[in-house]
Amino acid sequence: MRTMLMMNPVCLKFVQAIFMVCLVLQVNLFFAKEVDLVPSKVVRCVEREREALLQFKGGLVDKYGMMSSWKSADCCQWKGIRCSKLTGHILMLDLHGESLMISSMESSMNQSHNFISAKIYLGGYGSSLKIDDGNHARGQWLSNLTSLIHLHLVGISNLNSSYSWMQMIGKLPKLRELNLIKCGLSDHFIHSPSPSRFNSSSSLSVIDLSQNTFTSSIIFQWVSNISSNLVELDLSENLLEDSPSNHFGIAMNSLEKLDLSGNSLKGGVVKSFMNICTLRSLDLSENNFTEDLPSILHNLSSGCVVYSLQELNLGYNQITGLLPDLSIFSSLKTLDLSSNRLSGKIPEGSILPSQLESLSISSNSLEGGVPKSFGNACSLSSLDLSINNLSEELPMIIHQLSGCARYSLQKLGLSTNQINGTLPNFSIFSSLKELYLDENRLNGKIREDIRFPIDLETLDIHSNALEGVITESHFANMSKLMSLTLSDNSLVVAFSQNWVPSFQLREIWLRSCKLGPTFPKWLQTQNYIANLDISNCGISDVVPEWFWAKIASPDLATMNISYNNLKGVIPNVPVNNTPSSLNLASNQFEGPIPPFLRDSVSLDLSENKFSDSRWFLCANNGSTETLAQLDLSSNQLSGKIPHCWSYFKSLVHLDLSHNNFSGKIPSSMGSLLELEALLLRNNSLTEGIPFSLRSCTKLVMLDVAENRLSRPIPSWIGSKFQELQILSLRRNHFCGSLPLQLCYLKSIQLLDLSLNNLSGQIPKCFKNFTSMAQKTSSGHYLYYNIETNHEFNSMPYSLNAILTWKGSEQMFKNNGSFLLKSIDLSSNHFSEEIPIEIVNLFDLVSLNLSGNNLTGEIPSNIGRLTSLEFLDLSRNQISGSIPSSLARIDRLTMLDLSHNHLSGEIPISTQLQSFDASSYEDNLDLCGKPLDKLCNIEAEPPKEPIVKSEDEDEDLLVSRGFYVSMAFGFVIGFWGIFGSILVSRSLRHAYFRLLKQFN
Repeated sequence: MRTMLMMNPVCLKFVQAIFMVCLVLQVNLFFAKEVDLVPSKVVRCVEREREALLQFKGGLVDKYGMMSSWKSADCCQWKGIRCSKLTGHILMLDLHGESLMISSMESSMNQSHNFISAKIYLGGYGSSLKIDDGNHARGQWLSNLTSLIHLHLVGISNLNSSYSWMQMIGKLPKLRELNLIKCGLSDHFIHSPSPSRFNSSSSLSVIDLSQNTFTSSIIFQWVSNISSNLVELDLSENLLEDSPSNHFGIAMNSLEKLDLSGNSLKGGVVKSFMNICTLRSLDLSENNFTEDLPSILHNLSSGCVVYSLQELNLGYNQITGLLPDLSIFSSLKTLDLSSNRLSGKIPEGSILPSQLESLSISSNSLEGGVPKSFGNACSLSSLDLSINNLSEELPMIIHQLSGCARYSLQKLGLSTNQINGTLPNFSIFSSLKELYLDENRLNGKIREDIRFPIDLETLDIHSNALEGVITESHFANMSKLMSLTLSDNSLVVAFSQNWVPSFQLREIWLRSCKLGPTFPKWLQTQNYIANLDISNCGISDVVPEWFWAKIASPDLATMNISYNNLKGVIPNVPVNNTPSSLNLASNQFEGPIPPFLRDSVSLDLSENKFSDSRWFLCANNGSTETLAQLDLSSNQLSGKIPHCWSYFKSLVHLDLSHNNFSGKIPSSMGSLLELEALLLRNNSLTEGIPFSLRSCTKLVMLDVAENRLSRPIPSWIGSKFQELQILSLRRNHFCGSLPLQLCYLKSIQLLDLSLNNLSGQIPKCFKNFTSMAQKTSSGHYLYYNIETNHEFNSMPYSLNAILTWKGSEQMFKNNGSFLLKSIDLSSNHFSEEIPIEIVNLFDLVSLNLSGNNLTGEIPSNIGRLTSLEFLDLSRNQISGSIPSSLARIDRLTMLDLSHNHLSGEIPISTQLQSFDASSYEDNLDLCGKPLDKLCNIEAEPPKEPIVKSEDEDEDLLVSRGFYVSMAFGFVIGFWGIFGSILVSRSLRHAYFRLLKQFN
């Protein structure tokens, strides 16, 4: 009584609310089972139950307002409430969501035993829910729910310190399942007083403590102490490193399922489980096993578990060695060894267990082929050997599997190997449903008589070197086929125009197959397409109207018809659904862009002949909440960019480059708060970058190159765009000095300000470009994703940057690899010295400062730029010698120091002498290879003075006077005669008559 008096009002109300809900659910579920009637009038909720729900709400911390709708008079209309249509009593409380989940608090009555069962679900992944317990009586309400059998708590962030709750949980007498997932529980929880208050329960059979932060193996001892009849234990995604004691294996005499995946356990841990004779499922994936597979399996098979184990998952470790004989595991049905380091050929002696149904050895380094013993596994239904180095011919592999496994095999995965040979006949595999042969080295023509199993649902042979003609006869009677992938081969798909397939495909991937020149009419018969790719298929035709109507299909998620020669005007089809990803790029579509396309998530209309975007951008139906990626580049769009960007709140990637837009950049682009990439390159845009754009603080890429933009570069680009990685203002009319705020761009990787009218000094604070100063590891990747509300959740996109590289513009694509790191300030009016701080940008790959008025010397420590591949300092006023440290940059493939005032010898190295002489030309005082001008490194030895006699001096003077006199006389005589002839006409005629007489 004293304890109850000390409870605060919130807890008292909370307890009352829980009892009310449980009682209501008991009564109402009873009536729901007994009576199945639909009332003739609307039934409202019971007022006392409404009050109980409000008290229940008051006992929770709902930070994001998931229960904000709980205000109206009729609680049956509240979010997550389900009422009886007969009585109006509450049947279910379901508040699952992104930030809070309280679902399915149920009661049911067993009429014979008057047994009440209850399940409580609190929290959720990403939950903001916390327990509101203000005094020592917190959690008291739980201990009063004596019929509770299932308690499921997810994401309760303060549970680790809520000792009273844990004590009350430990006193629940009928609890069967206890799930405390992602509740921040740690070793502190084990050592606190609360675990000791847990009663040893004979009813508790399932414990899930996954996604917490346990590190000590004591958790195993604690679990074994609180329940003697535990059937399932989940400790996945913790931080466990040490193996449990042998006591755990002895105590767990009822355990059937154990999940320890996502920890840091070693291979020796399997010894702790070898004597759990009831264990059927063991998941040890995503740990730190580095031992060889035969040793691990030997340790596991040394006890009675070898006879009970049915599922074993050792995937995603670093297990080495060969595949041993597995037949000792007599009950094993599922074995996953994927994503390890197994190598070598699979031995012929690798016998599979007779009951094995599923074997996955994908993502290893296996070689050779498939042993015949695999084909003799008569229960095998799934075999996945994808992503290895298998190199045997496919007909031989199929022959090896043609034992009794040909009747049981339903899935065969051989993709991403080096398997060669032609495509054999698969009709002998009578049960096969999934066949994956993609990304191999299959070649040759597909014969006309090849047949596939009639029950096949998925066929994937993309990315091989197969040739020949695919006809409808290859798919005769295959009515269950749902996925067909033939992309990236040299195949001709020659289905007749009037063919009506027996199948209904959901997946059609025919990229780079020959389908054209006419549009494939058989697609009209396919009514449930989810993904369609007929890009680069040689289709040169007008798209029929029935095809545009298919866009309205609610099943269609992605459609790619790019890189064909499709023509005509796209009609504005009235649809309620458009694919999330729609790619019409690189065709000949023309006219206005229809508005119905704007409901996609990703829309690529680039490289067409569209001439009007206003209808599309400024449609009467207003804003779109879905469009995230829009590419209208390389069309014939002209005039001012429409001022309608406030309609596109979700836009992440926008590309309007390579059009004929003119005028100002519209200020409404500043409303694109989610924008990460803005490309306006190669238009005729004028004035400056609008001030409103400073609101787009998520920008990763800004490319306004090759326009007519002017004015100084805004300083807020550096202060507001903290995530910016690519900034290209190339070939505009920007003027003034560089704002120092540009140095705030710590993530910048490509900075191109070339071909402008910029002046002043290059800022020393460029050293703050952290991304260029830090070495990028080879395993570092940059991914760009569009978060969506669609079933795909996110869609990747790439950043494609154009850079002047080795004298020409080249496209650098980022598809997950690290981006080229470059600074280009060429063809401006920068002056003064190159800042020595620039040598701290250790990961810089390209530096172009050519065509400026830079003076001073090349920084002596420039050799610290060891990642540099491109260096252009030409056409400046740089003086001094070439630093010897430059020779240490062994990656340098392009160097231009011409047209400066450099002097001295070119440092001798294999690297610097490998460049053409043009890299050093027009430096008058520069010498050494590869220039023709050699350096006088050593002074000539002094010569002994020559003493001459007076006679020799006289002879020298006579000789000199003689030659001077002779030359003088020759000139006088020559001009005396021939000069007279030139001047006197009579003498000239006399001279020519004389010559004529001699002839």
